[in-house]
Amino acid sequence: MPVQFLSEAWTTELKGRLNATDSFRKAAGSASATLQQVITGPDGERRYWIRIQDGSIDMGQGEIEAPDATITQDYETAVALAKSELNPVTAFMSGKLRISGNMMLLMQLQGAISELPKVMQEMDVDY
Repeated sequence: MPVQFLSEAWTTELKGRLNATDSFRKAAGSASATLQQVITGPDGERRYWIRIQDGSIDMGQGEIEAPDATITQDYETAVALAKSELNPVTAFMSGKLRISGNMMLLMQLQGAISELPKVMQEMDVDY
């Protein structure tokens, strides 16, 4: 049964799959970061947060206090990134992906963050 993109069920399944993935745990290593995701669309904003710590990930819906970085994109960009139809660097360079906060930390986490779309490809998601 598919999960709705950006829903609570989606964050729960994605978190479980990432924490069970050796490549994510290795890429995350001992890094520690708190990220806020903001997805804009015609129905308003959807927000979820990511916390990476000690090789694991926690995710949830809504706001998180004092994120290290906030990543903002529209819904179409979020879908294209999730489906690996758009490269994050290309999205950033073209202005489709906006980042505020600690860019250096995000660059250090690039390996761990790049695991998200790989894992999403294995999920049954309704976009």
